[in-house]
Amino acid sequence: MKRKQLFVIALTLTALLASAGIALAAKAFVSIATGGTAGTYFPIGGAIAQAVSKAGALQATAETGNASVANINLIAKGDIEIAFVQNDIAYWAFKGEQMFKQPLTNVRAVAALYPEHIQVILAKDAGIKKVEDMKGKRVGVGAPGSGTEGDAKAIMGLAGLQYADMKVDFLDFGQTTTRFKDNQIDAGFVVAGYPTASVMDLALTKDIALLSFDDAFLAKLSKAHPYFVASHIPGKTYRGVDNDVKTPAVMAILVTHDKVADDVIYNFTKGMFDNIADVHISHAKAKEITLKTALDGLTVPLHPGAAKYFKEKGLSVK
Repeated sequence: MKRKQLFVIALTLTALLASAGIALAAKAFVSIATGGTAGTYFPIGGAIAQAVSKAGALQATAETGNASVANINLIAKGDIEIAFVQNDIAYWAFKGEQMFKQPLTNVRAVAALYPEHIQVILAKDAGIKKVEDMKGKRVGVGAPGSGTEGDAKAIMGLAGLQYADMKVDFLDFGQTTTRFKDNQIDAGFVVAGYPTASVMDLALTKDIALLSFDDAFLAKLSKAHPYFVASHIPGKTYRGVDNDVKTPAVMAILVTHDKVADDVIYNFTKGMFDNIADVHISHAKAKEITLKTALDGLTVPLHPGAAKYFKEKGLSVK
């Protein structure tokens, strides 16, 4: 082979390698803030990262996180590209309400995932049939400044109740169930996807009930606070709770910020939903993630990249 031909081949190979390197360098990397390893956000986030990476346009990784409030602060600061949050936390962050002193208006929605239910646990002998019956009772309202506390305040406020009307304790999930076991509270708020392990454990050792809300209250609640959606917990989810329980839920959603490029969020959303079957096998709650409900309960503006994908799929995007 002539030297000139060898030179041409070498130049061609160099150009091919260079272009491959450019393509590799151009591939975007995104991180997803999830939750603790014992919760639902972490395994589902890992499965979403794999689904997105499988599609090829992006390389996604899931990271442990400190749940909704911490995650949305990471997003607002631009420290991460995608995060799991509850839609009530997203709403308060965008508006600058509850635990947020200033509006975080750069937060954008990617997709709704699945409902996380307001589970109002009751001691069976507490005599509580509706929210108003909590007056004068011992009530656990969630950890101070948590999403659970914010939800409890919204629900009780709609019923005309204030903390002064009750004996309030600020308790996380574990503390709430412990107080029930020790007969120290009459009602306690837990916000989580069912079945919740701590509630299952409690039901094995103590007779409990769950507060069932009537349709009128649920409709009024959703109108006053748009982050709530009417839902239910099936009977026999917990021992001794045999009938379906009507209750509000908030949505677990994915959020990003307005500086993440449209094509990145488009490819992320497409990769997730095009491979959603892979996500479904990661966790029981993941089976509830569908394209049909991807816009349910979104409380912050939709990112243009996600909106483009949903429009392509025939969804009505406002």
